[in-house]
Amino acid sequence: MLIATVASMHDNFNRSNVQILQGLGYRVTLAANFKSKEDTSPPDKIRGFVKEMHAMGVGTVQVDFARKPARLRDVLRPVCQVARLLERGFALVHCHAPACAAITRAVFQKYRRKHGAKLVYTAHGFHFYKGAPLKNWLLYYPVEKCLSRWTDVLVTVNREDYARALKKMKAKKTVYVPGVGVDTEKFSSGRAGRVREELGLREGDTVLLSAGELNKNKNHIKAIEAVAQVKQRDAGFFEGLHYFIAGRGPGKAALCQAAKKYGVAGHVHLLGYREDIASLMMAADIYVLPSLREGLNVSLMEAMASGLPCICGDIRGNRDLIQDGEGGYLFQPDDAVQLAERICRLKEEKRRMHMGLHNLKKIRRFGKDAVNMKMKACYMGLESERQWGHFK
Repeated sequence: MLIATVASMHDNFNRSNVQILQGLGYRVTLAANFKSKEDTSPPDKIRGFVKEMHAMGVGTVQVDFARKPARLRDVLRPVCQVARLLERGFALVHCHAPACAAITRAVFQKYRRKHGAKLVYTAHGFHFYKGAPLKNWLLYYPVEKCLSRWTDVLVTVNREDYARALKKMKAKKTVYVPGVGVDTEKFSSGRAGRVREELGLREGDTVLLSAGELNKNKNHIKAIEAVAQVKQRDAGFFEGLHYFIAGRGPGKAALCQAAKKYGVAGHVHLLGYREDIASLMMAADIYVLPSLREGLNVSLMEAMASGLPCICGDIRGNRDLIQDGEGGYLFQPDDAVQLAERICRLKEEKRRMHMGLHNLKKIRRFGKDAVNMKMKACYMGLESERQWGHFK
């Protein structure tokens, strides 16, 4: 069973894992809240994903997880549902997302003893990290440390989390797997010309692109403020500068208001949910990731695979991918002036191309094949342990 809070997490992070497990002879079930209104993917996208999984022989089960539990029933209901699910006797459970993983691991102990089952937890970025708010350390760190004792394999996706997990967590085994892997071929074959025409761009216009949920953590509002700073710094460059954001979420109204407030509404464009991200990447000139917190951002890797120079926050995960001055620039996520200065540094096409070529070479280490090999080895190791334990 692969279990996550919402369906889009399976769609975005577990497709390869499903194929690996099926190749190893497992019957796979996906558990998540497939009806969540908090999901970043629209309902028709989720329905299409479920239909695709069923066609592959993969089962799906509804669990009423909440991304941010606010009431006692938001916890108790999924606890009961997960307990009933585990009665099916899964040999292997792989969980994602803090709340979902906490519930699953807490309930799992009874079934570990009963069925000799094994549990994997992928931490897509601990909420406690260098520079994190104190409340994150007080709330998340003790819970993760306690539950790590009941984790057979703890998968971390960036170097900072891996080092901390090795030192502080109590999982039976801790591994570093750099995200879900990026399809380098897909993101080097987008259709740039068509998209630039669709977006109404003129020849010579410069496109900044961000992709991700419209929420406070993604910090798109700081990038909008930076576009306004570019206007003050270099009016000529600003004239042909456009900032596109692909994604949906609760922060849309605030971003629209910010664009009007800073006088850049005609240069900021909210695209909503898009399925042609590869083509958008190829149509862009610079990728911007202003997030406050990331584990190992998939869109940043996709931008690198598209040959884009990248400007991203100087935070954990991003530093695994971008070194300042090589494939792009790092900036402090709360500093719009610094971000604007980094954008202006990439005014010259020659510099953008040089950094983009650097990223194309570097991202090969984070390709799907390399990541899938590591996950397959992880699953195979657990299967060997489970069979040996059963034999004993």
